[in-house]
Amino acid sequence: MKKQVVFLLLCSLSVMAQEKLHVYFDFDKYDLNDVAVKKINSWIAEGKNYEVTKLYGFCDWKGTNEYNDTLAIKRVYEVYNFLKESDIDVKKDIEIRGFGEDFEQSKIQGENRRVTIIYQEKKAISEPQNSSEKVLNEPLKDKFKSAKKGDLVNLRNLNFYNNSAKLVPKSEPILYELLCAMNDNPNLKIEIQGHICCKLPNQFEAVSTARAKAIYNYLIRNKINRDRMTFKGYGATRPIHPIPEQNALEEEENRRVEILILDN
Repeated sequence: MKKQVVFLLLCSLSVMAQEKLHVYFDFDKYDLNDVAVKKINSWIAEGKNYEVTKLYGFCDWKGTNEYNDTLAIKRVYEVYNFLKESDIDVKKDIEIRGFGEDFEQSKIQGENRRVTIIYQEKKAISEPQNSSEKVLNEPLKDKFKSAKKGDLVNLRNLNFYNNSAKLVPKSEPILYELLCAMNDNPNLKIEIQGHICCKLPNQFEAVSTARAKAIYNYLIRNKINRDRMTFKGYGATRPIHPIPEQNALEEEENRRVEILILDN
């Protein structure tokens, strides 16, 4: 049942944007069911050069916290072993976490019993990465560990729909990274800063505050102490790209959230 995909070895690799795949489990089980196996195999059969960087395990609320924490980890390792047996490139220092039931639960219980595979597609490049590219690709948890008071960290790939505080779907992995960074750095205190696009700098929009608050609320729902966080909207006063933007990508990158380090 398990398919194998042989990848071409590339001499020089660079990392693209991270993506995610959800694999769902039966109630109180950690072995992969037929639907889960089929889903992973379909993903593998795409034949792209994937590298798995993170595996996060989750459970529904039934059972004790301790039991669910253990079950979440068992689910993660079941997926991990399946990927290794299928010759998928799993990062040597892969981040493995079990959230148990300690996350924002979906009303649909089946959606809570899952493992989230976070991966990236690699491509060949002709030249080594320069220093600025290495900084951009640095994991978020490493950025926070080395950050000092007053530093500003841009949450790359965390973006919003226009004139809205609703996150685009590709933003979920960076939310997980932010949550993990807050858990791994208990002394970290931050200001969450929201920004908008497509307006003149003197036009303040409440949506920038709503964007910052959306991230603030996400962290609170996932048990980060509110005393460690503040949030503030800056409208279009601090764009990455000059306004008016030249294309949709520049607009998307101006619709963003950044983290100011208050203490670390």
